Amino acid sequence: MGWIPCSGNSNSKNRKKKKMEVHERPVDQIKPIPGKLKVNSSSSFKEASKNGGTDHIAAQTFTFRELAAATKNFRAECLLGEGGFGRVYRGRLESSQVVAIKQLDRDGLQGNREFLVEVLMLSLLHHPNLVNLIGYCADGDQRLLVYEYMSLGSLEDHLHDISPSKKQLNWNTRMKIAAGAAKGLEYLHDKASPPVIYRDLKCSNILLGEGYHPKLSDFGLAKLGPVGENTHVSTRVMGTYGYCAPEYAMTGQLTPKSDVYSFGVVLLEIITGRKAIDNSKAAGEQNLVAWARPLFKERRKFSQMADPMLQGQYPPRGLYQALAVAAMCVQEQANMRPLIADVVTALTYLASQKYDPETVQSSRFAPHTPPRTRKAQ
Repeated sequence: MGWIPCSGNSNSKNRKKKKMEVHERPVDQIKPIPGKLKVNSSSSFKEASKNGGTDHIAAQTFTFRELAAATKNFRAECLLGEGGFGRVYRGRLESSQVVAIKQLDRDGLQGNREFLVEVLMLSLLHHPNLVNLIGYCADGDQRLLVYEYMSLGSLEDHLHDISPSKKQLNWNTRMKIAAGAAKGLEYLHDKASPPVIYRDLKCSNILLGEGYHPKLSDFGLAKLGPVGENTHVSTRVMGTYGYCAPEYAMTGQLTPKSDVYSFGVVLLEIITGRKAIDNSKAAGEQNLVAWARPLFKERRKFSQMADPMLQGQYPPRGLYQALAVAAMCVQEQANMRPLIADVVTALTYLASQKYDPETVQSSRFAPHTPPRTRKAQ
């Protein structure tokens, strides 16, 4: 869930905040969901919270003492994970609700601005495939975020470096997760006004609840997308290496198609079981997209791209279709990539085509069934 610059030098000069472009809109201009309170304009969390400003944020406020008690004083046994932002703990509030508590490292990569963006974004944006923000803590220099608890962890936990005792993701579950994650992205691009560019889509930011229901999390890098005649948002290049769209990494010009590229990388990970970047692989296979591109051109090699953990238990036609979607998403030219709404349509269809290996096996021995003929009108 942590992040690093996609490319370029990260020295102090490059860390200075750029002047906001005309077409880059501040966070407070998101239209709130009906029934939610509007967020006042602010440049820092301190400004947003003073003089009763927290009343305008649709999330609970917690004291540091409350969250320390919920995590048994941030005991190691409650630790769920750790990244560039800090640590995430499992906690139980006084109401007995189980939650995930993210404690930002004061010396970490995620600062006050990212903390504020995440609070504002998740307070105003609500969808079944976005993680729910329950509240936050801004006591002194402490910065903590309180989320709903996602019992199955992240998608990364189920795809990479998994223990032999952990249940493998079958084909149906993989397509369900892919379709759900795409729906979350579609909401940000097409339903939010103005659109939101997620900017940090990766397997570790897709959390899984009961029944492997996926939700996008970690919105500290999210940006409001271009509106009107503007075609992009110019911003400092941030994200995670291996997931950044090439045009964004080179120019800093961000569009919703940048997210579509990142989604294509995630979909490839779901299909192949490989990491976006894996330095343990041979030189030509370390970058997932670079490894996959030549194989996209030879359909007879598609079966080589399926995750070995599937043990051949997948529908060949479904594999071809899923790989076709991934190939379109990771096109080098942004205008050649599909809209996320079209990706949702394709993956929702694939997720609805339930694969049953036993039925497939038995059908091999079934008598040939002639094709249906159309009834006369």
